[in-house]
Amino acid sequence: MAKNEDEKILTEVGTNEWQVVVFILGNQYFAINVDKTREILRWPGARDVPQTNPAMRGITTIRGEVIPLIDLRTYLDITPGVELESSKLIVAEFNKMKLGFIVDGVDRIYRINSDELDASLTGTFLGENSLYVIKRESRNILLLDYERIVQVVNPGLAEQFKLEANMSATVVNSLGDPDEYKILVAEDSPLIRKLIQDVLISGGFHNFEIVGHGKAAWDRLVEDGDEFDILLTDIEMPKMDGLTLTRRVKEDDKLSRIPVIVFSSVMAEDIKRKAQSIGADAQITKPEMHNLLQRVIELLAKSHKAQKQLAS
Repeated sequence: MAKNEDEKILTEVGTNEWQVVVFILGNQYFAINVDKTREILRWPGARDVPQTNPAMRGITTIRGEVIPLIDLRTYLDITPGVELESSKLIVAEFNKMKLGFIVDGVDRIYRINSDELDASLTGTFLGENSLYVIKRESRNILLLDYERIVQVVNPGLAEQFKLEANMSATVVNSLGDPDEYKILVAEDSPLIRKLIQDVLISGGFHNFEIVGHGKAAWDRLVEDGDEFDILLTDIEMPKMDGLTLTRRVKEDDKLSRIPVIVFSSVMAEDIKRKAQSIGADAQITKPEMHNLLQRVIELLAKSHKAQKQLAS
């Protein structure tokens, strides 16, 4: 890659900005990250799938690829603003799967800053499906927890997140006592936080801390008296995104030794290049729970070995 392209990537990572597609359900505006969005289509028609969640509208074929369709209006109990035939389809791809979200219409693309994401009502007035409110042009735009929605509609997908029962033996053989290592996790989705917690515990790790956004992770890293051995971070988060967090860690003289795993539902090529350009030690997509634990083991072992060599 040319030098000026490297510099452009670093500049983009440092902005703490990303883009969302804003769409309409009934009278309410919602958003989805552009990185999750592949295309927006007119209603393509659907074939029924029996014995599924009511929000599962069926399946359709787009350019030879069969994808499931989830009607967000049905899922969120919102009265449609248009007839089904006039609906729009947002084709999304994340967690190594492609699916379509049925919506009333698509408004526009906004560039937003992580500071604009308000999580103060999450889990209370907004319920478990909404992560943030984005305030823009007198509108309250809701950013949904799409990973949670997909798992509720199709509970069978949860199987891909499970690990072998005896993974802790692998950790002990590689590292000794796993609780000697302190792990920091930055993840905004309550569902994914629980999954990561279960994975770490299944590997024998109990000395970990999970925070809800990149700014909270940064504050913990620079706080006196605490030292972490590895950082796992999502990308799309409020206050400070995971790429900005990673860059700060790797540019800090005291923290740069800490291995960083970027852990996201979306790993498009441009995101991979950005993460690599700022020094991320590994990149994992969210369904790869076995790989996540394996990379944690490998990076902790490598870091521990390097520190012993420096001390000798």
